[in-house]
Amino acid sequence: MDVIMLTWVIMCLFLRPLDTQNPAPEGVLNCCEGDVLFLVDSSGSVSTYEHSRILSFLSELLLPFSLGEDQVRVGLLQVGTKPRLEFGFDKHKTQSGLQRDLKNTQPIRGDTNTVEALKMAKDWVLRPGGTGGARAGLPRVLVWLTDGINPGDVIKPMADLRDEGVAVLVVSTGHSNYLVLRQVVTEPVDDHLHFVDIDDMSIIANDLRNAIIEIIRAERINVRDISTNSATLQWRPVLSGLQGYYDIRFGQVPSEGAGGGGGGGSGTSPSTGGSSYQRLTESADSSSTRLTDLKPDTTYTATLTPESNEQRFNMLSVTFTTKPEVLSPSMVSVSESGQTSVQVSWGPLQPDKVTSYIIEYSALPRGHLHTVTVGRTHNSTLLRDLLPDTTYLVTVTARYASGKEKAMSVKACTQEVTPALSDLQLTTVGSDSVEVNWKGSVDGLRGYWVTWEAQQSSDPGQRSSLYLPPETLSTRLSHLPPSARVCVSPIYRTARGDGLCCTAQFHSDAQRYGYQS
Repeated sequence: MDVIMLTWVIMCLFLRPLDTQNPAPEGVLNCCEGDVLFLVDSSGSVSTYEHSRILSFLSELLLPFSLGEDQVRVGLLQVGTKPRLEFGFDKHKTQSGLQRDLKNTQPIRGDTNTVEALKMAKDWVLRPGGTGGARAGLPRVLVWLTDGINPGDVIKPMADLRDEGVAVLVVSTGHSNYLVLRQVVTEPVDDHLHFVDIDDMSIIANDLRNAIIEIIRAERINVRDISTNSATLQWRPVLSGLQGYYDIRFGQVPSEGAGGGGGGGSGTSPSTGGSSYQRLTESADSSSTRLTDLKPDTTYTATLTPESNEQRFNMLSVTFTTKPEVLSPSMVSVSESGQTSVQVSWGPLQPDKVTSYIIEYSALPRGHLHTVTVGRTHNSTLLRDLLPDTTYLVTVTARYASGKEKAMSVKACTQEVTPALSDLQLTTVGSDSVEVNWKGSVDGLRGYWVTWEAQQSSDPGQRSSLYLPPETLSTRLSHLPPSARVCVSPIYRTARGDGLCCTAQFHSDAQRYGYQS
């Protein structure tokens, strides 16, 4: 009988589940960066047994996290008559030290002076930038573990912390003061407020851990400077100061229904969907690497595994898509325009892929089609012998060595012909008037612009102008100052043509004289 009993005891010991045997939850190691302060009620209302269960719960909750300056930092502040900081954020960089301190933490006893503890947390522990305080620019979390009995006037102190950006989570091992506790937590309440019996705290470990992770999750790996055939993989240097290296693998994401990749690459990996992948290694102090020889418009998965014998890290992964290949021409423009010519440019220049460029142009709406062919190293050409004041449709087509063609069109307008004034005559009439006569082209003419301006220093800035219709070829100007300069310019639809100017000279006898430039 004794043997049977002994055997039963031994079997119970082996079959009993141990918290330390539970594997770390997926994705917790190396996931996060932030400062988490645990506010633990260890006053007289909490028994020694309950206090030990709370510490065991914290041990289970925190065990999967990676600790350190660039990752998660943990502090423990106990509530009693005189609150006590058991350890601050700058103490623990390894799980072994943290677990040892949690195991050896003793309760304070006395009154539940939560308000004083919150003041200490706000003014010292959770204040960014101070010695031993929280890190500036990173998430801060306060997790309050209480039995819910006589919490004190905590609503305003908790609100002050939230106003300063601290996320507040609460675990209550009692079932009282629900209305107070729900007011102090950060939204959403359902995720951040937990009521649980002291012996069942393990039930909420995953939910509470996930809530913390959601707040302090760090982007440990990202992709930047993505082009058609390359991308830069960037990560936080978690191995800095450690012995080790980064193992980087990247490969195409296989399309649905495609089988796993085989030879031809550097290997196959489940992390890249079983497809062919390339592998790189970078030193422990590296924080980025350039991925090259990628295909355009293709989705890739890259994985980063920090390898070190000193500390364990999760493999991280990221998926990105390269940019589509920019085929020439993706831009066609008119850089210069004359009356009978236009300069057409295009890009990008791709002489390694394009065999030639064909430029087709015709006057709109139904002009004759003209064609010009230029070599693959050219990205512009001058189109000549065009009609003035005409809109052309210009199409640039690239012929690729692969047989593909790509075309892009642009409208180009030649400039209007604007003939200059051919003759200008002034005839003085009396002492202050002149008769102005000129000759000009009628085709396309919209009118004439006539101006006069005083030339003597005694009349600075004296000036006048008028517009005349195109059929007018003369006008009389009166009340002119001595030596007034008179100018006539033809006006066309798009521009003003070159005009002529004469200076009116008044003499006792009327005199006719020609233009002066």
